[in-house]
Amino acid sequence: MSDVTGGAGVRAMWMRGGTSKGAYFIADDLPGAGIPTPEVTAADATRDAFLLRIMGSPDPRQIDGMGGADPLTSKVAVVRRSARPDVDVEYLFLQVFVDRATVSSGQNCGNILAGVGPFAIERGLVVPQADVTEVRIHMLNTGQIAVARVDTPGGQVRYDGTARIDGVPGHAAPIAIAFEDTAGSTCGALLPTGNMVDEIDGVACTLIDNGMPCVVMRADALGITGDEAPDALEADDSLRAQLEAIRLKAGPMMRLGDVSDSSVPKMTMVSGAKSGGALSTRTFIPHRCHKAIGVLGAVSVATAALLPQGPAAEVAQLPEGAEKSLSVEHPTGEMTVIATVEDGEVTRAAILRTARKLMDGVVFA
Repeated sequence: MSDVTGGAGVRAMWMRGGTSKGAYFIADDLPGAGIPTPEVTAADATRDAFLLRIMGSPDPRQIDGMGGADPLTSKVAVVRRSARPDVDVEYLFLQVFVDRATVSSGQNCGNILAGVGPFAIERGLVVPQADVTEVRIHMLNTGQIAVARVDTPGGQVRYDGTARIDGVPGHAAPIAIAFEDTAGSTCGALLPTGNMVDEIDGVACTLIDNGMPCVVMRADALGITGDEAPDALEADDSLRAQLEAIRLKAGPMMRLGDVSDSSVPKMTMVSGAKSGGALSTRTFIPHRCHKAIGVLGAVSVATAALLPQGPAAEVAQLPEGAEKSLSVEHPTGEMTVIATVEDGEVTRAAILRTARKLMDGVVFA
């Protein structure tokens, strides 16, 4: 492939956001339309060719690019200052497939979102405040708003700190993220079929979207315990085939259409908590088993657990009170979702993440 940047390279920052890692760009720095107008989530052939090239896709090893041969490390954030009075910046998430020449905007990513606030401040899109800077972020993939609180002592982004999240070694500064109006952000409704339970191929499923379209099933309904390591589940060809068959049928039911080449819905298998949490999860995203769980995936699964019925509700241990702290267990630990429930509905969800700047420079295609 020829160099789509003419050999000049493009300014980029590489960051770990939550339990993911990827490239962060200012929209205007990208070749082509970084954020197409007016259809902001539309593909742009020039931009996408550049992103595939810098990540090294399609190649299972991504040996000729910056990707890490894993969907969790082959991600992109495109950011620009917003003209809206109620938000600071706009963020478009792009998933660069590892082994396919595909760049998808069909979902949010709450982990990469954790780096958007620090990146916006570092690039001068948001003026830092004393001690803590609140960054209001319009998530263009789904139209929802997230509010990130970033430590900025002395007007500088702070990355070191005492917070820790499972799936990431060490400690870092906390980034609290609250989500507004996430229900039905992709599918048009929290429960796109109108049902708390739908049966697909004999398996009871909750088809839900509270920020991330997910199919939630009991692990034991698929012949597993829910304790298995991700590598063991990925090696189970029969399980993967069963999950994909359910996913392809769930797509149209969730108003997502043909999802053969889509990264959503995610497929989450739930079981009883093993370490004192609300419930335990194993999630395919959609063809690889996540080593943890995505931020918005955890919000959707926690919301499913709060429904009056369904696979998650059957196995979950729930706390009392209108503000519920739900520990969603995953293969490398847990993620706590703080859900506010009013009149039986989840009206607000918040999580704690961390981020770290890894590299700031120029990337070449």
